[in-house]
Amino acid sequence: MSWKTPPILGLKSYLWEIAHAIMGMDTVKRFDRIVAILIQLQTKRIIKAQELADRFDVSLRTIYRDIRTLEASGVPIVSEAGIGYSIMEGYRLPPVMFTREEAGSFVAAEKLMQQFTDKSLGSYYESAMFKLKSVLRGSEKDWVEALESQVSIISGQVLFNDEVPNALEILFESIAERKQVFLRYESLREENPSERSIEPVGLFNENGYWYILGYCHLRTDYRHFRTDRIQQITRTSKDFMLEHGTMDEHRSKKEAVAKTKVKIVVDKTVSKYIHGQTRHYGLISEEVKGKEVEMTFMTDDWKNGFARWFIMFGDYAKIIEPDFLKERVAEILTKSQEMLSN
Repeated sequence: MSWKTPPILGLKSYLWEIAHAIMGMDTVKRFDRIVAILIQLQTKRIIKAQELADRFDVSLRTIYRDIRTLEASGVPIVSEAGIGYSIMEGYRLPPVMFTREEAGSFVAAEKLMQQFTDKSLGSYYESAMFKLKSVLRGSEKDWVEALESQVSIISGQVLFNDEVPNALEILFESIAERKQVFLRYESLREENPSERSIEPVGLFNENGYWYILGYCHLRTDYRHFRTDRIQQITRTSKDFMLEHGTMDEHRSKKEAVAKTKVKIVVDKTVSKYIHGQTRHYGLISEEVKGKEVEMTFMTDDWKNGFARWFIMFGDYAKIIEPDFLKERVAEILTKSQEMLSN
């Protein structure tokens, strides 16, 4: 059985019909929330009540009441105990109408996609943007057109190998379909690229680079792979052999790795320029002391990651503890001086 699609009145007109059907609603805020729930129900096959409660910062009881209100107004919602809610197959809202501000946000999104994804995914997004623009009203189209040529985003990093233009596309497919991928990967620790079969768990962007978290069958362990170091990526027909859990679960395991406490003092005039990077290196607290800022870190890589980062601004900072970090920084600087002398 399929539900008859409502007449094409435009989203707002249709939703106002629903509003009339649910007169007695206590506040405009509740109406806005119910409209947002109705839209969100179309974004996924099944939506959990807890997801809705978290998004709107309300209780589960409130969500249950809002769902009953939508059902009473004629929206065919299917509920599955312990699973979630879905809209009956075949039911669709009329075309969405975007506000001017929402339309303007597409410009920033398009520029970001052009710079921070590979060519393949960027072209798909460009195609999607044409479809989005096609439903805009005339004034919103003018708004977007006025912004497009005046907004520019430039990436400071090389994020993808130009010879592998479809890396993200293949990785997205792999994660969604649970199929292994083949990689030729250039590691900093290996002279020649290695060949690996991996099961991608997820992707994340950190410190300016895209990383894949995946189970590597060559190393029989989870590894991170930077997308700009991929020399080749190929789809395979091999299914995942393991259940990997979520990205959040794996990222939290990273937090459980043994860490070293580091305390440094940085000139206040410089501290604001490095502040965007401090979280990556494990900042847990900072305190302003006159013209300096005392920063405390819990880092999982003091020997290379933290030591080399510190050298970037080392002429405006000093290490309070530990002493072995001071020795490591001095060792790197001495070797660098020897290289310059030669």
